[in-house]
Amino acid sequence: MRNPHNEPLTSDIQSAAAGVPEKEAQPERKCVLTGRHDARGALVRLAISSEGKVMPDALARAPGRGAWIGVTRAALETALANGKLKGALVRGFKGARIDIPPDLGARTEAALTRALTDRLGIELRAGTLLMGTERIAQAARAGTVLWLAHASDAGSDGPNKLAQAWRVGQMAEGTGLKGFILPLDRAALSVALGRDNVVHLALTDAAAVRRIEAPLGRLVHFLGRDDGLNEAAVGEAPGAADVDNVTKGE
Repeated sequence: MRNPHNEPLTSDIQSAAAGVPEKEAQPERKCVLTGRHDARGALVRLAISSEGKVMPDALARAPGRGAWIGVTRAALETALANGKLKGALVRGFKGARIDIPPDLGARTEAALTRALTDRLGIELRAGTLLMGTERIAQAARAGTVLWLAHASDAGSDGPNKLAQAWRVGQMAEGTGLKGFILPLDRAALSVALGRDNVVHLALTDAAAVRRIEAPLGRLVHFLGRDDGLNEAAVGEAPGAADVDNVTKGE
């Protein structure tokens, strides 16, 4: 599916907040490195300034020209080193000057991480994000937890106990439902959320799950560790069986 280059920009966060399923709400884009098409929300946009400077655009909101990638950081850094990325961008923009920073991989990871932590902070302020072992365990046993995640340095006891409570509440004992280990340690989560010793997180709102899964999915895919993300981290609600132009301000 192709769309006009001047298509107005709507973010995946806005679509999810409106209750529109992400895959239905978003047009497809083509990865400039692999040629594969995917939903815009599953790819990462690279914004290109009028001077040819290439920078990650994690929220896909920067005005002007842009290209999309759907590869891991390792693949991006390989393409940067061997000239494949620059060649693809030069061809896509008809020989325009392209200036790619050598640390684009690190910048992209940092931008995707910031998009995720910012989203977590928004959900906390909105009251949809639960923290604290006892509070999460109570909600899990009651069957209201829809998404469970843990800091990368959480150990095993806390996650295992919460996972057990969650499976009981979801009537999913014997399954692989266990929660997701985030690519963020407790220090990073604590800074992002402005609380001390943040280790476990949970969501009880389906729309909030979609809003978190979008930036989380992009980050873990870029890091090359997205296998089984949805199966491990998301429960059921109660009763539920390439190149573009963006106009500033749109």
